[in-house]
Amino acid sequence: MPMGSEARFLLGVESSALGRPWRDRLDAAGGARALTIAQQTGLPDLLSRVLAGRGVNPETALAHLDPTLRALLPEPFTLTSMQEATERLVRAVERQETIAIFGDYDVDGACSSAVLAEFFDYCGVPRLIHIPDRITEGYGPNSEAIRALAARGATLLVTADCGTTSFEPFVEARRLGMDVIVLDHHQAPEVLPDAIVVNPNRQDDVSGQGALCAAGVAFVALVALNRALRRRGFWRERLEPDLLASLDIVALATVADVAPLTGLNRAFVVKGLSLMKSRGRAGLRALADVAGLNGPPRAYHLGFLLGPRINAGGRIGDAALGAKLLLLRDDLEAGAIAAELDRLNGERQILEKQMLQEALGEAYKQLGPAEEGAFVLAAAADWQPGIVGLVASRLKELFGRPAFAIAFDGEVGTGSARSIAGVDLGKVVRAAVETGLIAKGGGHAMAAGVTVRRDQLAAFQSFLEERLAEPVARARANAGLSVDGLLTASACTPALVEEIEKAGPFGSGNPEPVFVLPEHRIVDVLPFGADHLRLRVQSGDGARLELAAFRAAQSPIGAALAKARGERAHLACSLSLDHWGGRTKVSARLVDLAICKPGPGR
Repeated sequence: MPMGSEARFLLGVESSALGRPWRDRLDAAGGARALTIAQQTGLPDLLSRVLAGRGVNPETALAHLDPTLRALLPEPFTLTSMQEATERLVRAVERQETIAIFGDYDVDGACSSAVLAEFFDYCGVPRLIHIPDRITEGYGPNSEAIRALAARGATLLVTADCGTTSFEPFVEARRLGMDVIVLDHHQAPEVLPDAIVVNPNRQDDVSGQGALCAAGVAFVALVALNRALRRRGFWRERLEPDLLASLDIVALATVADVAPLTGLNRAFVVKGLSLMKSRGRAGLRALADVAGLNGPPRAYHLGFLLGPRINAGGRIGDAALGAKLLLLRDDLEAGAIAAELDRLNGERQILEKQMLQEALGEAYKQLGPAEEGAFVLAAAADWQPGIVGLVASRLKELFGRPAFAIAFDGEVGTGSARSIAGVDLGKVVRAAVETGLIAKGGGHAMAAGVTVRRDQLAAFQSFLEERLAEPVARARANAGLSVDGLLTASACTPALVEEIEKAGPFGSGNPEPVFVLPEHRIVDVLPFGADHLRLRVQSGDGARLELAAFRAAQSPIGAALAKARGERAHLACSLSLDHWGGRTKVSARLVDLAICKPGPGR
């Protein structure tokens, strides 16, 4: 590669249409590692580059392509308090106690609740599920719901994806004679509530499993429980459940909760996607059908087709619909609930668009013409609380910095926040709680929830600016588009994409590969859908490729494309396979572009 700017910036792109520098994902050491992977394993060069770019070593490359639970599943008791939780669960199963499952209202809460309920059903244990209403009950266990569960005979409360900071509700549970087990993954304070807390992110846990979502923690807990029941002879007179059969919903939770797709999580998703191909679970089968999922499921489908529909129930409808759907065996009932979730998801999309427009106005006003500031925060009194997380996500994407969206009801606002890589937002929010700046808050590195009084909002914003300024500046300075390789339109074949996808599933922690089509001429640009663009490009050898630019019509990418017809451009894209209509073809998604500078004689 030439010296100067070309050496620092791929193809000399210092500022793309999205204002980003482009860099080769592999430095010199990474390039050498990719070459060694290819030489030692016989894997193709491009696949070797993709693996090396995700930190895979020559010694682990082949195992990485086939992650197994046998190799990656930890000894369950390495998680703090797992042995105590297992012993209490064994007693509940053997005594046939009524177990109350209290789940969160998002995908992870629905999935972890369903994983637990399915196992307890196999055990023949009476169980209840309560998913709180986002608006009337809020996040996490509450005393009123606990009293209702106790009145229905529950003597053991198991929380799923919540409970790590539920001090007062658990005091009420213990007063009513209920024991409490928490299966969670959110960041934890030093002092924990009066419960058996199994959370790989509690401060005294050294298991190294902090990347698990709640459904992953629940699965590991059931592995421990199943072993204990087997040792005690519980399965001698009944059919032992196949725990692996629940990995389809563990995979769904892992992707939808944006857990890193590395280590054990990657094994969960690989095995779960394989299980989904058989379409054996009625609820997921019905959900895939209403979502129009064609061909084998990918991590993308879990995150952008199935997950949002399950979430829609908790956002603007009945929060319990998701968990109920996942447990159904009747196709007719599953189809009806899936259709309702699809309808709610459509309503959610309309509300989200309206709220985003209002939030953008506030964000631009806050940042000013120079777009200065460590974060963006938008708040309003008439917003739907269940959708603020989606608005925060869109603000984060558009402004490239942590974003908060808060819905006020009177003097109290509840909101969600989303972060950028390299900025631990959950830690900052917990610090705000500990200093008394906000009434409630918590989460993990990339996402958090907050409850704040209107008269504390200005002080909270000042706190955020102080705590986020340095890490955000550092993260943004290191930001840019990392490119895995250069391709031409003619090279983008189904066989090539199948080869690349062996390094998947891609998502958080295992980023989807990005390739650049250098100096391709933009033949045409056409709108489609509500806000999307479709473009046809041509390489120097005459080969053509069609790309889709989603949500791009009103973006800097759309503005650049409007001026670029007939021009040559470097086009950054991701590749996948489209199985529509029984035919397999390459689907290319434009993620950025840079118009080529005119050369001599042009």
